[in-house]
Amino acid sequence: MSKLLLVDDDVELTELLSSLLTLEEFDVQTANNGLEALQKLDESHELVLLDVMMPKLNGLDTLKEIRKVSNVPVMMLTARGEDIDRVLGLELGADDYLPKPFNDRELIARIKAILRRSVLLKTENGESTKNSENANSVISFHGIELHPISQRAIYQGKDLNLTSTEFLLFYQLIQSPNGSATRDELSEKVLGKPLTPFDRSIDMHMSNLRKKLPLRENDLPWFRTLRGRGYLLVP
Repeated sequence: MSKLLLVDDDVELTELLSSLLTLEEFDVQTANNGLEALQKLDESHELVLLDVMMPKLNGLDTLKEIRKVSNVPVMMLTARGEDIDRVLGLELGADDYLPKPFNDRELIARIKAILRRSVLLKTENGESTKNSENANSVISFHGIELHPISQRAIYQGKDLNLTSTEFLLFYQLIQSPNGSATRDELSEKVLGKPLTPFDRSIDMHMSNLRKKLPLRENDLPWFRTLRGRGYLLVP
């Protein structure tokens, strides 16, 4: 049973969503503001559903604090039409966003997509982890070690602190034929949803990934943007 942390200051909505998610066999813990969420968040949570507009500590500031200590997947719940909140959320490391009001079925589908991709590279019996990894499970690409089971990227002994989305984008490009993939392919395989018009999520995640990767010794970029198409991994 996947454990979720639902954070929203709307108490009535929180209770309704908690009941819905419980019926879908999720283990749901709730918080009504960012400070309470930070106190409750621990390693057992597999996903955080985080409202943007909240008292005491808003969703964006809460996300900043979460990213200082955890790479847990985060879905932002934003007011419809607030594009700036979505962009800022993605820049700060959110994995996905869903505008309010939303359809219950879409919420469940998005949650399941995130959870599916968060375990995509783990062992078949679902055991995560650092202790179960071995040398054969590590992929090396120009000095960066990718550990698929724990979804960690290591460079010169340092963890690059990639989110699960950033890790999977890098991994997907490395595994793709010729190191290239379209935005549509990346959205389907990494975000678990079809690409929609004007959706810049993939581009924002790629921008964040670029910022976290170290400078290459030969000064080449890690990726090239294929205008109007997608991305190419530079060998």
